[in-house]
Amino acid sequence: MSKIFVDACFGKETPYTPVWMMRQAGRYLPEYMEVRAEAGDFLNLCHDPKKACEVSLQPVDIVGVDAAILFSDILVVPDEMGMDLSFVKGEGPKFSDPIRDEADLDRLIGGDEAASKLTYVYDTIKLIKEQLSEDKALIGFTGAPWTLATYMIEGEGTKTYNICKKMMYSNPELLHKILEKVTEVVKLYMEKQILAGIDVVQIFDSWAAAIEPSKYDEFSWKYMVEIAEYLKEKYPHIPIIMFPKGIPAFLDKVYGNFDVFGVDWSTPMAYAKEKLGDRYVLQGNMEPCRLYSKESTTECVEALQKIMGGKRHIFNLGHGILPDVPVENAKHFINECHRVSGK
Repeated sequence: MSKIFVDACFGKETPYTPVWMMRQAGRYLPEYMEVRAEAGDFLNLCHDPKKACEVSLQPVDIVGVDAAILFSDILVVPDEMGMDLSFVKGEGPKFSDPIRDEADLDRLIGGDEAASKLTYVYDTIKLIKEQLSEDKALIGFTGAPWTLATYMIEGEGTKTYNICKKMMYSNPELLHKILEKVTEVVKLYMEKQILAGIDVVQIFDSWAAAIEPSKYDEFSWKYMVEIAEYLKEKYPHIPIIMFPKGIPAFLDKVYGNFDVFGVDWSTPMAYAKEKLGDRYVLQGNMEPCRLYSKESTTECVEALQKIMGGKRHIFNLGHGILPDVPVENAKHFINECHRVSGK
């Protein structure tokens, strides 16, 4: 595995500051679109270890990042818990059978039974590790329990989260039961990813900003910490990245046994450094739309280097790369990160 990337996650001295990009394999790569077309369906691509391996390696080979991220989807977890998942063109993921009451929850598979059904993910990891250069790390990931629960309860993506929030305030016991069941599956899912060969764990809470700050620990962060502490107790050599999106108001309350805090683009890096830089390595946080301009990209990369000084930092975007970003601009971002950090 990449000693430089893993050392950077633990805050150790490295010869340069490494860089990777969230949502590496995506529609911005023509090579990805070719494989996606061959698969015929997004879930088919997730379920095919050979094709998933191929698209996981594409950004490493084409763009030059320092770490590969496993190609999969966060919603394979509730899918294998027994929910009916489909991806509708132009609309995104949908569950035909959302979880709204105790009976809905009781029909879901939990624990090791659900985690063991994700064999295609573990097979993909093994294939990637066979082909990934030894100087590159492999990042595995999961959605945070709250983010997964929002899809499971709403049945699809949402801008209001009103069904989830109605449950949060009117039936918090049920929401906690859902979160607890998901958390147990995610713990074992990530453990199995580690056993299959991943070098780094990342936990995404894409919908963290949907929760008011006073409720965030209760309904999201504590479950993320529970997962991290379960993994750290058994696998202390595996770095853990936490990435809650859009919660600058929560930074004073961050706690837990993990290594890297992902800073999204809406949170000033200087502020994150002030609040968290002594305790955690920081990752991020360039606004993804800066990739449309090489000049804006260079400006941001240089500013991040000045703020962080190359210490306890991993270059990354502040959220996922967008589909119409020119590939040359993505390469420029990687090259500029390497330039300013001395590679």
